[in-house]
Order: sequence, then structure tokens, then C-alpha cells
Amino acid sequence: MHARCASSLSRTSAHERALGGREARVDSVRTNARGVKSSKNRSRARVTAIEDPSRVAGNPFEQNADAADERRELFNDIAPVYDRLNDALSLGLHRAWKRAAVKWIECGSGMRALDVCCGSGDVAIKMSTFVGSEGSVTGLDFAAKQLTFAAEKEREERSRRGTDAMGKIDWIEGDALNLPFEDDSFDCATIAYGLRNVSDIPRAMRELRRVVRPGAKVAVLDFNNPDDPTTAAVQGFMLDNVVVPIADLNGVAAEYRYLRPSIERFPRGQEQVDLARDAGFREATFYELQPGGLMGCLVCTK
Repeated sequence: MHARCASSLSRTSAHERALGGREARVDSVRTNARGVKSSKNRSRARVTAIEDPSRVAGNPFEQNADAADERRELFNDIAPVYDRLNDALSLGLHRAWKRAAVKWIECGSGMRALDVCCGSGDVAIKMSTFVGSEGSVTGLDFAAKQLTFAAEKEREERSRRGTDAMGKIDWIEGDALNLPFEDDSFDCATIAYGLRNVSDIPRAMRELRRVVRPGAKVAVLDFNNPDDPTTAAVQGFMLDNVVVPIADLNGVAAEYRYLRPSIERFPRGQEQVDLARDAGFREATFYELQPGGLMGCLVCTK
């Protein structure tokens, strides 16, 4: 294990950006921590450089209730092609990143686990294999069509694995900003590719902390908003010249143009650490995931 943690940025900067805008190896995913410097001005310039915002679905430029409604519509629209595109665009690596997140929260036998913004259910289903028949998982998302695909995927997985190999999964349509659970309800939690899409990131972090028990771990997996200019340039090139054209072949180019501006206004690694501490987590560490540091995972302990 090689450890180095990035130092924190100012809490005010992290909070404002959230509203507006090498430590371990887990399986095949290698982490690579680099010092994160504040570059708020560069990030803002990148966000505002969109040529034609009308060609981008989901309103990634604002953080408000109307934008949240547009994002719900976006994720309902892409539900039929969501899994296929995830596999194609990540070359299947998204499965390894999600497995890493579940391992980092120490999800284990008999636990009660939560996956917020569960989408089509990959992480929740993976959690169910970790908690086993004595445990349970709750998958929550605001997009009903995603939950329909998640439930179907669960049925297929149970048929393949056998019922005893998985814990019970409840699929709930709900709001990450107002989780419908009592305090201290879960032993671990994840939010994968979801925190970037909520309209109030600090509030979502507080809700995640509220519903897990003391000592529980929470993982936030998402695209990394890199400080390194070369990494940022590579990421932007891939999004514009690989992701969007492939999405266009599936009729969802506008929906996938949402990715780049949404990533560019997402808090960077150290800013996420500060947000976690502001939300009341006693520990928080941000990991950049290989290849290339294009993905990141924040791991917090209540």
C-alpha cells in the first residue's frame, strides 16, 4: 500500500463550487493520488466554452430544481441504451471501478447497504452479492425507467447465480436530497455517477451521512474533474470525439453531451474531501483511478 493524501482546499471554495458548479490497489483498479491545486477560474472557463448549449440535454450549466427535472428526463430517456453504452464507452472498466467502490466501503455479509442514484442497478446488485442472503440492499433513483431496467437485471442475475447468493434488493424511486430513511439505517452506502447530477451537492452529502450508522463508510464514485491540464485535455478529447459520436449512433448524442460540462463544474478531489468534512464525516480520502486518473472515488467514514 502506497499512501499520500492531498491537502484540503478552503471550505468556502468547495461549498461554492458544489452549489455552482496513490493509496491502494483494489482488484484490477490501481489508484494514483496527485496533489490537487485549486483552479476554479480555469474550470469555469471550460464550462462556459460550450458552443451551443441548446444541443446539450439535462441542463448541466445550472444547479436548481428545474435542472434536476431535466436530468430526470435525461436519465429516463437513456435507460434503454445505458448499460450497452457504459460497456462500450469504458471497455467494461466501469465494472471494475464499481467493484472497487463496494470493496472500499467494506460491504460484507449480513449488512444493510444503500446505493443512492442507483441507475440500472450495477452497484446495488454487486452489493447484494457481498451482503449475501442474510443482508439486504436498497437501490434508490429518481428515474423510474432506470429502476425498471434495474429490477429486470436483478431477476436475470438471480436466475444465473441462485437466490442464496444474493441479498434482498428493494428498488425505490426517491430523491437523493431527501432520503426516505431513518437516521443510522445503513451499514454502508455508495453513490456512483450520481452526486455530480444532484442540484445541491452539500445537502446530498449530509443526507448520505445522516442515514448511515456511526463508523460506516460511504463511497462516491464518478468522473474525476482533473487538475492536471494534460489529463483534462485527454478527457475532453475522449468525451467529444469518442463518447458523443458513439452516443449519436444510439440516438442520444444530446444526452451524452451533458457529460463534459457536468464534469467540469463537479468539485475536484480535495474539494470533495472538504465537502465530506463539512457534511460531518470524520474521515475522507479521494482516490484517482487508473487508467489515467479519469475516474475518482471519494471514501468517507462517519
